[in-house]
Amino acid sequence: MLNGGGDVLYVGKARNLQARLSSYFQKNITSAKTRALVGRIASVQTTVTGSEAEALLLEQSLIKELRPPYNILLRDDKSYPYIRITSADRFPRITFHRGSRRSGSHYFGPYPSGGAVREALSLVEKVFRVRNCSDSYFRNRTRPCLQHQINRCTAPCVGLVSEEAYAHQVKLAMDFLDGRSREVVEQLSAEMDAASQSLDFERAAIVRDQLAAIQSVQQKQYAETGQGNLDVVAIDSRHGLAVVEVLMIRGGRILGHRTFRPDTRGEEDQNEILEAFLAQYYLGDREDPVQPQEILLGLEPTSAEALQQALSGHWGKKVRLAWRVRGERAAWIDMAQTNAQQSLAAELAAREHMEQRFLSLEALLGADEPVRRIECFDISHTQGEKAVASCVVFDQQGARKTDYRHFNVAPAHAGDDYEALEEAVRRRYQRVIKEQGRLPDLLLIDGGKGQMQRAWDVAQELGLQDRVRVMGIGKGPSRRPGFEVLYLPDGQELVPGPSHSALHLLQQVRDEAHRFALTGHRARRGKTRKQSSLDEIPGIGPKRRKALLTHFGGLKQLRNASAGELARVPGINAQMAQTLYDWFHD
Repeated sequence: MLNGGGDVLYVGKARNLQARLSSYFQKNITSAKTRALVGRIASVQTTVTGSEAEALLLEQSLIKELRPPYNILLRDDKSYPYIRITSADRFPRITFHRGSRRSGSHYFGPYPSGGAVREALSLVEKVFRVRNCSDSYFRNRTRPCLQHQINRCTAPCVGLVSEEAYAHQVKLAMDFLDGRSREVVEQLSAEMDAASQSLDFERAAIVRDQLAAIQSVQQKQYAETGQGNLDVVAIDSRHGLAVVEVLMIRGGRILGHRTFRPDTRGEEDQNEILEAFLAQYYLGDREDPVQPQEILLGLEPTSAEALQQALSGHWGKKVRLAWRVRGERAAWIDMAQTNAQQSLAAELAAREHMEQRFLSLEALLGADEPVRRIECFDISHTQGEKAVASCVVFDQQGARKTDYRHFNVAPAHAGDDYEALEEAVRRRYQRVIKEQGRLPDLLLIDGGKGQMQRAWDVAQELGLQDRVRVMGIGKGPSRRPGFEVLYLPDGQELVPGPSHSALHLLQQVRDEAHRFALTGHRARRGKTRKQSSLDEIPGIGPKRRKALLTHFGGLKQLRNASAGELARVPGINAQMAQTLYDWFHD
């Protein structure tokens, strides 16, 4: 379904196209979402596929590509974390990994969260004593580090363990991470018995401690489920919000759960949300190489058969969807359902708290119009170097991180926060006006009366003085948290006090703007400091740069060299030498 400008509003599928389309154009449509959609439809395009499963695959690929505003969208697209062991190294290293894979390493996972990975890493380091240090750190050690002293590494860097013994511990760790914990326990038990028989009681005690650590941590942190890879999916929705919980079981162990919050319009039923989630989550580009053999569901999806066929075709193996189960599998569904309910309850409580803060802010300002969206600006630099302005956005749902923006600003006078702020605010709202985007109800400036006045001047320049409120938040005379002063364009100065919920909201927004500006500035400054000034010279690539620095020994000697001396460097002709000389001296 497309609007008058040709933009896609909605993508759907239907076995009976006439019945599906006619349902949208009834006289009495109770759904506000459907009424809004129908009011914008200018044309409908159709594609005929060979089966319902093919239609489902096409639907999901179009939704992922086009992101239509009236479809249920899965917002959390972050990659899964893994544990990586550099098996090609002489003394392999174990580490946290997220992103593309590299050759010469083994990857274990995926894990549902970074916390789950770090928990597993801590266990492996404690039990198998595999190194986690970087290669450069490893190569330059002359004595054991703290990891060895607390019995979390065998110190292969200084030769305190043989290559064969270390490789044996790495293999045990890999078997354990692969889910073969029973085999590892059996092997360690045999080693302990053999050490006892040969009267090597010190070695037997070490293995005994390994066994005890494995068994105790397993009891505390893992739920053993037998064999197999499966996911458990449960959903809960209330008051226009929905939460989908995915419980991940790999190699017969529950690794943890992951919470998703689909972007809905608040009118879809749970079955509709669950179907959209399953299709987008499992038919998309997944980084999980271990696809589940079975997906347990808290309720039966309407298109279960088509979804099962699409999944089997997409993964090239049979996949089973199940919802009416008993025994242990029913307990897993209950566990996932409980987690979904808890996550939704926490989300609702947080949103209710945030809404109360917004209402308190409206009362403080005496606003005739509701305040639903706040945008806050802050500037960060180091003595004027590489200044970055941040713009963070909050609404009644909290931080809208997808709407955050960084601005690399270059005021005429380095370190002039007023000019930098003015530039950032002007660039932000010139673009918003041009693209007919969403304006804030309140523009908050981290700063005093002067910074607020500059932002207000820009708002007047752009004709926004009647559409956007502007406010500055300063630390006040005492500079104590809770006694901030709020500056308004009409000269008012408000001091809500440390117990006022509106001030708590403004403090949260300001602190987030400060954090976001600081991280942006550090990234920009760090990138610049890692670059060489030679990179800016036309015609100087990595090889010539290396040759110049090797020949002269440093940048200072290079700057003081004559054109003739520069021409004697291999790879530098007379013309390039003159270009270099002019660059340094002009």
